[in-house]
Amino acid sequence: MNFPSNLRYTKDHEWVLLEGNTATIGITEFAQRELGDIVFVDVPTKGKTLGAEEVFGTVEAVKTVSDLFLPVAGTITEVNPELESEPELVNQDPYGEGWMVKMTVKNPADVAALLDADAYKALVAE
Repeated sequence: MNFPSNLRYTKDHEWVLLEGNTATIGITEFAQRELGDIVFVDVPTKGKTLGAEEVFGTVEAVKTVSDLFLPVAGTITEVNPELESEPELVNQDPYGEGWMVKMTVKNPADVAALLDADAYKALVAE
């Protein structure tokens, strides 16, 4: 399983890539494997300001629907337009083309407080 070292992770299995004060967010390879084939991604929060750990959308797989939790506080600025017609990108490339949202982070230091790759790897190995 892949745990890119340039990302930060949450216990809810989201990943964050911070560039300046813009964060790209998606779900981890572990999460998409647990969910199975993803058939729909719903993110109705574009333009909204949310707090850390608030639900920003849902991901629907063949066998379940899961909430998506925002890792840090900020404003959702973009939703991946490709996921509307190709939700399977989350399964095929969770850390690349399968990203879900971009946001302006309220406090970039909050991202540093998330799990690093080694800590996340230990979490999912339990």
